[in-house]
Amino acid sequence: MFKKHPKGLVSAALANMGERFGFYIMMAILLLFLNNKFGFTGSEGAIIYSVFYALIYILALVGGLIADKTRKYKTTILAGLVLMTVGYFLLAFPTKTPIENAPLVYALTFIGLFSIAFGNGLFKGNLQAVVGQLYDDPKYSDKREVGFQIFYMFINVGAMFAPLMAVGLRNWWVKSNGFDFNADLPSLCNQFVSGTITPEAQARFTELAAKVGGDVTNLDLFSHNYLNVFMEGYHYSFGIAIIAMLVSLSIFLFNKKQLPNPALKNVIKTDSGSVVEMDAKEVKQRLYALFAVFAVVIFFWFSFHQNGQTLTLFANDYTQMLNINLGFTTLQGAEVFQAFNPIFVVFLTPIIIGLFGWFKSKGFEISTPKKIAIGMGIAAAAFAVMSLGSIGLPSTQDRIAMGGIGDAVRVTPWLLIGTYLILTVAELFISPLGIAFVSQVAPPKYQGIMQGGWLSATALGNQLLFIGVIFYNSIPIWATWLIFVTACLISMFTMLFMLKWLERVSK
Repeated sequence: MFKKHPKGLVSAALANMGERFGFYIMMAILLLFLNNKFGFTGSEGAIIYSVFYALIYILALVGGLIADKTRKYKTTILAGLVLMTVGYFLLAFPTKTPIENAPLVYALTFIGLFSIAFGNGLFKGNLQAVVGQLYDDPKYSDKREVGFQIFYMFINVGAMFAPLMAVGLRNWWVKSNGFDFNADLPSLCNQFVSGTITPEAQARFTELAAKVGGDVTNLDLFSHNYLNVFMEGYHYSFGIAIIAMLVSLSIFLFNKKQLPNPALKNVIKTDSGSVVEMDAKEVKQRLYALFAVFAVVIFFWFSFHQNGQTLTLFANDYTQMLNINLGFTTLQGAEVFQAFNPIFVVFLTPIIIGLFGWFKSKGFEISTPKKIAIGMGIAAAAFAVMSLGSIGLPSTQDRIAMGGIGDAVRVTPWLLIGTYLILTVAELFISPLGIAFVSQVAPPKYQGIMQGGWLSATALGNQLLFIGVIFYNSIPIWATWLIFVTACLISMFTMLFMLKWLERVSK
């Protein structure tokens, strides 16, 4: 697979493994962690999550600017790895739940999240710029798209295991402390402690507490014990990311010298291999094209990254739980569904690459902008499936008043698994190809900042994520998914409208 690609591709992908590992742990557990740690019942956790997610990507613009100005791309990448490691350490530090020292817990949480976001900003876009330069060599230039698809697939190998390891560790910790896992209990514990639980919900709370091994004669003591054990498991799950970050840090330091330096890229090469300066008009046209694509993908990312918000809430609240018994622990919980996206990325990438190659061999090559537009249409189809599968479910308000719903009312896990499969296909048409498009079109002296621009567009989409939770909490569940169908269709038709212009600029 790597034979016809530059040597630095493998080391760059391995260096990115730790960041992706931590990213998928965060994606899987952050919203539930915030809600259960601080007892949030509305959109508070979703807003914090959205701000964090936005910062992860918008700070990539700052990271690109720093690297472009200092011309020290590798040093900036290294600083990002160190800063992310510190952030995960702060989140992994176990504090008591229900929280007793609120200022300390909020400080550790927010400083940790900001450290991860800023470190990611220094790291992610600049590493992508380095990978892009690997394909500026005429010998590899025609393999740029495939190279980024391989890069994207390879880093998701670690991401396949991140949610499963986080859930496994959390559930093992709960079990080792004498309790069984139940997805509804943390919320019910918080409601009981705060005195907001309804009589109907309290009856269900008593029933579930007895089932997981709790003492129902003292529900206050049970609430404190169960919450504390449950959240300690979450803290230790963040600790797994520290190990992965240290591995990535070692890989990057060991392979640093064989990676190219984008600071040396200040010219472009023609097909004949001659070197010329890029004129101001060409620079302007390329920047306009990139900014247009950045604006469009905001709507896509607003929809796609619901996998960490409304889709995770849906898994927790309305979906029959997968239960994989490993003997020493059980993989059970909403977070397990988060593993399907990276699993599908790994297994579908060779198929997508083969499909594109087959089209090319038949003389029907699809341009990168057209592939991105097709991906947005596929994403719309995924949320349409969710809408159809959610018809007849009780609203969020009714579900909370009942203290949750039983398995008889919950939907089959195949609904979410199928949705993640379709969304992954859409992702493979958009994310790695979008990064390749930026590396191809961006003017040489703006490589870092334009990769940051792509990630900043993702940031703006992520900043809007909490809107999905607001709809999730206030309108029928099936109608919530139609919001994302609309957003993806807007993105698709806008890309198709600009298609000829984008294809001309990217040649």
